[in-house]
Amino acid sequence: MAQISKVLAFDFGASSGRAMLFTFDGKKLNIEEMHRFSNDPVMVNGCYHWDVLRLFFEIKKGITKTINAGHKDIEAIGIDTWGVDYGLFDENGKLLGNPYHYRDERTDGMIELAEQKVGKKYIFDQTGIQFNFFNTLFQLMAAKEQKDATLPLAKKLLFIPDIFNYFLTGEMKNEYTEASTSMLLNPFTRQWNTELMEKLDIPAEIFCDIIQPGSVVGQLTDEICEELGCPKVPVIAVGSHDTASAVASVPVAEDYSYAYISTGTWALMGAEIDEPSVTDSAARYNFTNEGGVCGKIRFLKNIMGLWIIQESRRQWEREGKELSFDDLEQAAWGAAPFESFIDPDYHDFATPGNMPQKIRNFCERTGQKVPQTEGEIIRCAAQSLAMKCRMVADALEDVQGKKLEAVHMLGGGIKDTMVTSFVANATGKRVIAGPVEATSTGNAVIQLMALGRISSLQEARAIIRDSFPIKVYEPQDTDAWNRAYETFQTIASL
Repeated sequence: MAQISKVLAFDFGASSGRAMLFTFDGKKLNIEEMHRFSNDPVMVNGCYHWDVLRLFFEIKKGITKTINAGHKDIEAIGIDTWGVDYGLFDENGKLLGNPYHYRDERTDGMIELAEQKVGKKYIFDQTGIQFNFFNTLFQLMAAKEQKDATLPLAKKLLFIPDIFNYFLTGEMKNEYTEASTSMLLNPFTRQWNTELMEKLDIPAEIFCDIIQPGSVVGQLTDEICEELGCPKVPVIAVGSHDTASAVASVPVAEDYSYAYISTGTWALMGAEIDEPSVTDSAARYNFTNEGGVCGKIRFLKNIMGLWIIQESRRQWEREGKELSFDDLEQAAWGAAPFESFIDPDYHDFATPGNMPQKIRNFCERTGQKVPQTEGEIIRCAAQSLAMKCRMVADALEDVQGKKLEAVHMLGGGIKDTMVTSFVANATGKRVIAGPVEATSTGNAVIQLMALGRISSLQEARAIIRDSFPIKVYEPQDTDAWNRAYETFQTIASL
């Protein structure tokens, strides 16, 4: 009889989290949801924060539910979250305040300040990271400029998954894939870029040793085991940045050129490469080189994903309209195509607020038909997201000097079949969609590799392909989409 292995994967997205139990029989993975919970950022005194203590409570609740369901034989735990955000800790290992949310506006003007001090080319050459207002570099610059009282007291900095690992094990480490999103790492040495830190007056001493995916952070503390009634199992550093775990689950069947899109609140689109690409063309298109599992680099761009649709729905809920995502998709199918577009990455769309009105304002400002109904607004957002993916696909082909043969779409966003089919139509490429629980699956296979149950990433991807449903979308109406793309290019850019 094959050995049965169980691991518990915690996956945190920008709006929700989940504890997923994976059982592996040597051939296939079985997944069971043990706990799901909302992730609710809090606006207080004009600042946007994560409620990390409540989220840690949910981690403990997920462990307890797993144990009480009869799974005391779990062999490991792994945690992945979003990137860039961090907490500061004092000399006694105590958290200094609630970590800021990456959408907080304190970083306004920091990109321009960094450019003034050292230049954007220097920063990209040193880090290979895409310029986003929320990068850890700019958050720390904002803390310095605004005289954040916690920064001088800080002895250690931990990113969000590092914080949870520390709370579980008592060990302070910075995991590589998460650290790579900070714009503070040397992409070639894969260690902290102390030269850049010194030039921008960021204290290098607060950063921890970097560990790679598949490393053991530590064992659950005696206190945690006693409180939760769980075995003393290892906490494994997975691809702690959620996209790193998601990309680990791309079910590649053969050797061909493909792009991946990890879909959810964000759409992260790119290619998996062996070495960083810090070229003039990569800089021109504002690509980023983030760490992947098994020594890979995630060469990608952040695209505003389903956030715009999610935030629109929240606005309508505030107005008393109870509309499901299915309701909105059906309404969008009934709206006329290509009547208006937005640039999903326009800065107004990055922050919370009345998203339908922001969309109308953009369309009016750019001289387009202004969408009015829910269906027209969702159609505008969905087709614009697909067109932005086309723009990134074209840029990828230009930088890499080769054509993409397919697009792998992963994650919960593929449940939005409209957007998924639109990506196939816009790019003119076959879209291979699945798995839905891509991030937690990638999290789990790295744990199983660390435990010696899976031998390689190639084997892991074959197991994923055999374990979960995959759906293929072929491009449709490509002539009409190509004509509409010409219009989109007049209002959007990279």
